[in-house]
Amino acid sequence: MPDQTPFEPGTTRRTAIVAGGMGVSGLALSGCGSDDTGLSVPTADVPEGGGTILKDAKIVVTQPSAGQFKAFSAVCTHQQCVVSDVTDTINCACHNSAFSITDGSVVNGPATSPLPAKTVAVSGDQLSIS
Repeated sequence: MPDQTPFEPGTTRRTAIVAGGMGVSGLALSGCGSDDTGLSVPTADVPEGGGTILKDAKIVVTQPSAGQFKAFSAVCTHQQCVVSDVTDTINCACHNSAFSITDGSVVNGPATSPLPAKTVAVSGDQLSIS
């Protein structure tokens, strides 16, 4: 019987489960225009000077200034809560940590590490995040 595993040799079960979950989240969140490398988000969904949280994908997308888009993990680096909202900072309600919408750096602790950055590409009125 041929091997039907779609993963590269050496892929762990955890990696496969996480990758599979992200693919399902990406499809649910992005609708048309998605690809297999990440999420697709309309630029109109990301307010200037703020951002939006994609809770299922655990990603936060920001627009610090007009046309400048950033994306970060939405998992707080303090105790791994998903961040709760975005104002002029990315905020975690669990312990009141706040992060910069520009670079994910810590603005207010108790978190001491920045939010890990994601890659954002703009194509027309869509953002591709990976």
